[in-house]
Amino acid sequence: MTLTAFNYLIFVRAEPTEVWAGLTAPEFTRQYWLHENVSDWKAGAPWEHVSIGSERRVDIAGKVVASEPGKLLELTWAQPDKDDPPSLVRFDLAEQSGWPGGPWTEVRFAHTELIKDSEMHTSVSWGWPAVFSGLKTLLECGTLER
Repeated sequence: MTLTAFNYLIFVRAEPTEVWAGLTAPEFTRQYWLHENVSDWKAGAPWEHVSIGSERRVDIAGKVVASEPGKLLELTWAQPDKDDPPSLVRFDLAEQSGWPGGPWTEVRFAHTELIKDSEMHTSVSWGWPAVFSGLKTLLECGTLER
């Protein structure tokens, strides 16, 4: 089994605390991710990625590995109905000053310990850019509506 990673970098015109809320608060995530991320976001706590449909299906679950609101969030990431070992997701948030129209937040993202060419690897390779596009649009425009 060969492990791989998916890395991403994006800049969002918002404060780091707003980006943090966009990643963790159900009222935001249900709008662009069609899931609620549910946890108290403290290190060691469980977290769940719950679909917003009537079934309220838990599609991803894990533990909060590290948490510094507005700065860092690291999670284990696993599908409850699969036997694959969990992977690791990390968001590093850093304020960028001096850019026009700010505030700006640099979001450095890594999804590591993925089984190369697995269903999860394929899914996150196109899924994460879509998630970040939705997050960026929602935080910068206040809506996903045109």
